[in-house]
Amino acid sequence: MTEVLLAVGTEKGLFLGRSRDRLDWEFSGPHFRMNAIYSVAVDRRGDRTRLLVGADSSHWGPSVWRSDDLGASWFEPATPAIRFPEHTGASLTRVWQLQPAGPAAPGVVYAGTEPAALFRSQDGGETFTLVESLWDHPQRPEWGAGYGGQGLHTVLCDPRDPERLLVAVSSGGVYRSKDGGGSWEPSNTGLRAEFLPAENQYPEFGQCVHKIARDAGNPDRLYLQNHGGVYRSDDGGASWRSIADGLPADFGFAIAAHPHRADTAYVFPLGGADDRIPPGSRCRVFRTNDAGDSWQALAEGLPGEDHYGVVLRDALRTDDLAPAGIYFGTRTGEVYASNDEGAHWAPVLSHLPDVLCVRAAVIAD
Repeated sequence: MTEVLLAVGTEKGLFLGRSRDRLDWEFSGPHFRMNAIYSVAVDRRGDRTRLLVGADSSHWGPSVWRSDDLGASWFEPATPAIRFPEHTGASLTRVWQLQPAGPAAPGVVYAGTEPAALFRSQDGGETFTLVESLWDHPQRPEWGAGYGGQGLHTVLCDPRDPERLLVAVSSGGVYRSKDGGGSWEPSNTGLRAEFLPAENQYPEFGQCVHKIARDAGNPDRLYLQNHGGVYRSDDGGASWRSIADGLPADFGFAIAAHPHRADTAYVFPLGGADDRIPPGSRCRVFRTNDAGDSWQALAEGLPGEDHYGVVLRDALRTDDLAPAGIYFGTRTGEVYASNDEGAHWAPVLSHLPDVLCVRAAVIAD
């Protein structure tokens, strides 16, 4: 029987839930009590399921933990899995993203960090090496820092070619590599940086990109939530165009693509950079079924008025089932789930610390 694992990373630990019907859940936790959990990965390649967690202790600092028994036990290496080389003069603040590569690159896991950098593991996330080409990119010293810090928070691997990578940095913008990270080029054409002077709002780099997701039916189609603006690319990120018409606001942090239906994506709009609450104080997820030409509000079972929860960039996710499950968590400590692609929602957890990230994956069939 199918079983789904739901991982909820918060400011004060990780909560792990399991369900066979995606209605009733059994949770354990908090794992890593009093650690901020900014990143979780579920790596199902090969003959095991490995959980990787980026935990940030205010006392001990950041670390990457792993579990091969679905969280029953955890292992932290004696030597930090991610460490900046001495010559960089940098030290790790936190791990914003952990992303297994595709089946064509077994054992490869990428990590995005703060300060903004990309690390690669060849052994399933046990040890990582800095991708020096991105760190040495001549534009990197000019990257800014978003309100939450300068983090590399998105890593997308092209399912057709493991050498093709795309990353997003806050506030550096989108960068692409066609040679496995050997070289990088900025890919921000069409993205507006509304916080810059009017004459320079479309720079080559420096945009504050919040999250990117890849379309399930067309690997060259990408969806992007910007600091002001929702965008689509049909050429693998080389250029972008706005698809924000029909949304109540174009600010937000999170964006997710349907796991197996083309042209379908989800966002959680917020009022704006200076008004980071849902428009009308209503908790609503918006879905497009036509690649952003139109949007539909999904709110059945969600709070109505007087809702002030914020969904962060990695706190809106899907599972791989049909119909797809959609999940999100808020900074007010609520987690909601839909087992019918967003048509209906039900609360899963409440009264948690700030929810920083959510992951869902099938762990048994």
